[in-house]
Amino acid sequence: MSDAISESRVDAAIDSVQPLVAIRSLSKYYTRGDQIIPVLLDIDLDVFPGDFVALMGPSGSGKSTLLNLIAGIDKPSSGELRIGGVDIVLLADVDLAAWRAANVGFIFQFYNLMPVLTAYQNIELPLMLTSLSRTERRERVEMALALVGLTDRQDHYPNELSGGQEQRVAIARALITDPLLIVADEPTGDLDRVTAAEILGLLDRLNRELGKTIIMVTHDPKAAEAAHRMIHLEKGVLVH
Repeated sequence: MSDAISESRVDAAIDSVQPLVAIRSLSKYYTRGDQIIPVLLDIDLDVFPGDFVALMGPSGSGKSTLLNLIAGIDKPSSGELRIGGVDIVLLADVDLAAWRAANVGFIFQFYNLMPVLTAYQNIELPLMLTSLSRTERRERVEMALALVGLTDRQDHYPNELSGGQEQRVAIARALITDPLLIVADEPTGDLDRVTAAEILGLLDRLNRELGKTIIMVTHDPKAAEAAHRMIHLEKGVLVH
């Protein structure tokens, strides 16, 4: 087989991979009285399966807004946003909530754990909306705890955990439904450098070993280095 034929087949294989996230002409604006406030302007973006993307930009650039749109937390003013082939812009609110629960895992800067629940119970919480049996839920939670290295902390409440341990619980909770996509909004923003490096290492492992697609908002260039590629936003516009 000639090198030219081999290269053409490789190119064809690459071209056949469909983006997991396909954004076309996406805009978001808010109104304040008669004033229109643009936040995102005509965004085009593809994120492929197994990618690890860092969204960067100064405060007010629109990066968290874009992440919320991708996660189905908010809806755009115009444009197309397909995830796994589904244009989530067209979904009714109740259908969007069901889609989000099944397909998106969330990691937040301040963890968003329920203080009255143990680490085990916080991780199990998203599974309570599924048809899994108690035994099946336990198996998943135990696997997630082992993955993030917190098996010995499963009965601890959030106020009994360090910030890094709380974020590990949040990561395990994000993984528990085996989502298509993990979105992380400043996941290391409240952590010291050493703990932040541990969390970024864990995200890298989830990406490399489990093939998880991750979109992470960060203002920290050091954190962004963990990603495969960086995407910059300036005043609501993608800067290449």
